Amino acid sequence: MKLRKAGEQDVPFLLALRELTMTPYLEKAGAPTDQVSHLSRIQYHFDAAQILEVNGQDAGLFKAIYQPEQRQWYLCQIQIHPQFQNLNLGKKLIGDLIARAFANHESVALSVLKGNPAKRLYEKLGFRCISESEIEFNLLCQPERQGGDS
Repeated sequence: MKLRKAGEQDVPFLLALRELTMTPYLEKAGAPTDQVSHLSRIQYHFDAAQILEVNGQDAGLFKAIYQPEQRQWYLCQIQIHPQFQNLNLGKKLIGDLIARAFANHESVALSVLKGNPAKRLYEKLGFRCISESEIEFNLLCQPERQGGDS
C-alpha cells in the first residue's frame, strides 16, 4: 500500500470512485449526486489529493489538509474502492494521520454524512461528535482523547 499525489489524469478514476462510494449516502442525505457536484468535490483541495495504490492498482483517495490556525488536520475525503474495502486500509491511513498529528499535539477533524457506516470506524479511532448539521456530523479527535472511552 502506498500513497501518491493525484494528478489530472486521475480525475476519471476519482469520479468513478466517488459515484460508486458516495452516491448512496448523498442520496439518503438529500445532497446532490450529479456529475458536476461530484467533480466540484473532487476539485476541493485537489492539491492535497493522494491516490491510494495497493499492489500497483488504484484503490482509493485520501485527502487531508493542515489548518494551522486551529492546529489541526482536516480529513477532507477518504474513499476506498469496494474491491479493497474490509482490508483495514482506511483504518491504517486515518491511524497514521492521527499518530502524526498527536506527535505534534494537533487534533484531527472530519465530517461524515449521517447514515454513513464509516462513522463507527471514526468513533473506534477516537473521534467524537462536536456538532451536526441536517446532513452530517462534525467529528474531532484530540490527543487527550486517544484511545477514546468505549
